[in-house]
Amino acid sequence: MNIGDHLPEILGYDQDGNQIKSADYRGRKLILYTYPKDNTSGCTAEACSLRDHREELRAKGYEVVGVSKDSQASHKKFIEKQSLNFPLIADVDTTLLQALGAWGEKSMYGRTTMGTLRTTYLVDENGVITHIFTPKQIKTKEHAQQILSVIA
Repeated sequence: MNIGDHLPEILGYDQDGNQIKSADYRGRKLILYTYPKDNTSGCTAEACSLRDHREELRAKGYEVVGVSKDSQASHKKFIEKQSLNFPLIADVDTTLLQALGAWGEKSMYGRTTMGTLRTTYLVDENGVITHIFTPKQIKTKEHAQQILSVIA
């Protein structure tokens, strides 16, 4: 997906099995972020940054939703352990991640694998992507501040 594109209508199912749709956020702005794995150091730092600044983000009109290929049960544990205050979509078959362009080749320790590319999409009230943070741009511990500096 690129700036100017509309999010897919069906985003997936959250940790409680509730279907999440783009239409659920019409009239509100959305931070949709993709991350590789629950309870890993970088993903925890990113989620906690967004958790800790959620009220500031909401004051600017933004809701937060995370996406990874982890299961609903894994998301539930992650939310409970980290006291996260936003939903996480369980995209176990990577349908949404692929549609977003956040699934692709990753290289680690000289090995190439397919996986989730840490990416954040800022979406306007009409479901249109207005800004994209690419994997190289995201600083997990400071991600909420990065977003706030763009939407200020």
